[in-house]
Amino acid sequence: MKEVTKDTLIGDMLDYDMEIGKFLLEIGMHCLGCPSSRGETIEQACMVHGTDTDELVEKINAYLASK
Repeated sequence: MKEVTKDTLIGDMLDYDMEIGKFLLEIGMHCLGCPSSRGETIEQACMVHGTDTDELVEKINAYLASK
């Protein structure tokens, strides 16, 4: 996974790199193991948790680029 978009599924990201979970925990998404949260997109998770989607995508992509 070279980069994520707002349509990337939470479960796909976590399957690729569990360390991405730290960014989701920062926005208050503490249900990372829940089957329904794994099927959400980044955009859906941000909407539920009141977070800017573009900002989160940028953070995750910066992390992935640094690997």
